[in-house]
Amino acid sequence: MPSVVFVMGSDSDLPQLEGAFALLGDFDVSFGVRVLSAHRTPRETAAFADAAEADGVQVIVAAAGMAAALAGVLAGHSNLPVIGIPMEGSALGGVDALYATVQMPGGVPVACMGIGSHGAKNAALFAVRILALSDEGLRKKLHGFVEQQAAKVRSKDEAARKHYGA
Repeated sequence: MPSVVFVMGSDSDLPQLEGAFALLGDFDVSFGVRVLSAHRTPRETAAFADAAEADGVQVIVAAAGMAAALAGVLAGHSNLPVIGIPMEGSALGGVDALYATVQMPGGVPVACMGIGSHGAKNAALFAVRILALSDEGLRKKLHGFVEQQAAKVRSKDEAARKHYGA
C-alpha cells in the first residue's frame, strides 16, 4: 500500500488534485487514489479507514466539496493523520466545504488546507513533511525543495530591483 492515499468524494475532484500528485511524484513518495463517499458509500469509506494503518498507509488526504464530511469520517475511523482539502465547485465556491472540514469536534483532528488546487499542493507538501520526520532521505529532498523555492524568490527579487530600482 502506498504511504499516502488521496480519498475523494467524487472523481470530479481529480483535476484539482493533479498538482498534488505531481508534487508527490517529484519527492518519489508513493501514493494511491480512492473514490469513496462519506454519504454514498459509508461502509466502504469506514472499511478503508479502519484498515489503512494495518495496510501501511501513513497519511490520508481527504478531498471533498459541499458538506465535506469525508475527512471527519476518515479521522473518526483511523488514528492516522488526516489532511482535509475543501474542494471548489459548489454554489459557495468551496467555502461551505472549508467550514465543514475545519470545524471538527474536539477529539477528531483533521488538518485543513486551503480550498482547491493550491490546498491540494499544500496537502501533498504537508504529507511530505509528516513522512520526512522518519525518513532522512525525504528530509533532505524537502530541504532542497525549500531552498529551491527561496532561490526562485531571490532571483525574482534581483530581477525586479534591476528593472525598477531598489
